[in-house]
Amino acid sequence: MRRTVFNEDHEAFRETIRAFIEAEVVPVYDEWFAAGQAPRDFYYKLGDLGIFGINVPEEFGGAGLESHKFEAVLYEETARAGVQFGGSGVHVLLALPYIKMLATDEQKKRFLPKFVSGEEMWAIAMTEPGTGSDLAGMKSTAKLSEDGTHYVLNGAKTFITGGVHADRVIVCARTSAPTADDRRHGISLFAVDTKSEGYSVGRKLDKLGLKTSDTAELAFVDVKVPVEDLLGEENKGFYYLGHNLASERWGIAFGAYAQAKAAVRFAKQYVQDRTVFGKPVAHFQNTKFELAACQSEVDAAEAVADRATEALDAGELTPAEAASAKLFCTEVAHRVIDRCLQLHGGYGYMNEYPIARLYADNRVNRIYGGTSEIMKSIIAKDMGL
Repeated sequence: MRRTVFNEDHEAFRETIRAFIEAEVVPVYDEWFAAGQAPRDFYYKLGDLGIFGINVPEEFGGAGLESHKFEAVLYEETARAGVQFGGSGVHVLLALPYIKMLATDEQKKRFLPKFVSGEEMWAIAMTEPGTGSDLAGMKSTAKLSEDGTHYVLNGAKTFITGGVHADRVIVCARTSAPTADDRRHGISLFAVDTKSEGYSVGRKLDKLGLKTSDTAELAFVDVKVPVEDLLGEENKGFYYLGHNLASERWGIAFGAYAQAKAAVRFAKQYVQDRTVFGKPVAHFQNTKFELAACQSEVDAAEAVADRATEALDAGELTPAEAASAKLFCTEVAHRVIDRCLQLHGGYGYMNEYPIARLYADNRVNRIYGGTSEIMKSIIAKDMGL
């Protein structure tokens, strides 16, 4: 089937990204993997390449586009090469929508030029130890000072992707207590400068996968946050968080599909090169049937991912549709990558092979952005069940 989601501009971008990955990432990726993070100066290269400014208005140094299709190309090309761009994904996919939606003109002038260049890397801090997905149960607080010039932030966050290298973090904290009939009330969002006194980065967490993406624990002890760094209105943070869930889940869905597609590519190449009993592994009927079955699943996931991309760009992707796309694509990726690893035999379990890293990287897709079980609940509710 011929894809229609991408045009000539996207394909030209693809060629640029593929060449960049081959020149700047592949030769040093093993070093990043061993270190557990990409180097900070790599993000300046992404800024120079224009990666961070695609969806940023031209007046702030961006390209002024309103499309997620270039991000989709990035997902496909990084997966194809078996690499990750460190923690930069959260910078664009998660943090930028909040800046564009909530920042004042003054804030955009302060934040966006440095965002585009990579001078300031952003992360978002929602999850807290002991609360997990229950954001309404967060304990971090931000109290307005008596003179009204700043908030005093206290609390802790965990599982913060990009948290080690971040220069600004969108921190969710309580500015007032929940009400009797709405425990989600009272949460606000702040663009916190990580150089602030009392702000500290705790452990860099040792994850199963996504090894080059730094993930950290954060702590705040009497951190002074200027009132000018409040994003949006006080106490409406929970609403803001829900507003961007569709795009976040689209990103996970498309990334999972891209990983599944890459897994088939890796397995096909391996079975053609690997010889057993005097014949290429690809010669055996079981190999052909396994890869054919995987390819059919990838084709279906591609169709779902592309449809979700078109809907997102048109502003029509509903929460239930995003949940459906995430559920389907992540479950397909889980099955396909597992079967492709099996075709590698013992070598599939070695981290020197991209299929092993892909297997570990993929596992979190069914957890973050809302677990598969949560996705099913959203879909069922939309069905009137």
